[in-house]
Amino acid sequence: MTDQVQASHILLMYQGSDRSTASRSKQEAQSEIQDLAEELADGGDFGQLAVENSDCPSGKNGGDLGAFGRGQMAGPFEDAAFALEVGETSGVVETDFGFHLIQRTG
Repeated sequence: MTDQVQASHILLMYQGSDRSTASRSKQEAQSEIQDLAEELADGGDFGQLAVENSDCPSGKNGGDLGAFGRGQMAGPFEDAAFALEVGETSGVVETDFGFHLIQRTG
């Protein structure tokens, strides 16, 4: 079992999500993250979409979160990241912070 993974993500927050300053509703965030997932499935560039759309400060770096181990991220995020193969992108993952798309990079 892997002790650490490297990943990038795109986060869309919504009104009421943890640490959020977003003005969009939860439904709007969910719709927007689905659109981004479709764009990725059609060959979109993950890093560029993170720069343009992510509400996380990591977005300016293409969503790069670096390496992390178990217990460092929100449970659903961690479970998804550790389940991915390197280069693979998750479906939409919801945490208390909002909706994520996760790409395992290492």
